[in-house]
Amino acid sequence: MKFELQPGEALIDTWTIMYSPPGGGRYNGKLHVTNLRLLYDAKYDISAKGLLSEALFVKWGSEGYLTINKSEIADLKTEKSFLAKKMLLTLTDGSVHTFNYGALSIDKLVKAVEQR
Repeated sequence: MKFELQPGEALIDTWTIMYSPPGGGRYNGKLHVTNLRLLYDAKYDISAKGLLSEALFVKWGSEGYLTINKSEIADLKTEKSFLAKKMLLTLTDGSVHTFNYGALSIDKLVKAVEQR
């Protein structure tokens, strides 16, 4: 864990998961869920098509995280199909952030995000 917890904050769990931001693209990385925030650490940009690899490395040890405060989540929906279990977060600014756990169950992740 390379981020600092805020006072009164506790880590609930961590998932390796795909993320699609509102502006497009797809990333593979780690999602850390605390009682106050979601912190996403993107490792690979899998939307880029390169000559050497389908997955281009995004980070070389940087400390930047996408941070979503739980207080900014206006709506949480799930979409489940055989090969795609998704959690869609709509924030108070109207942006939609999609986390895709593939064929694995997202129920524990959803419970962790709902937990305050």
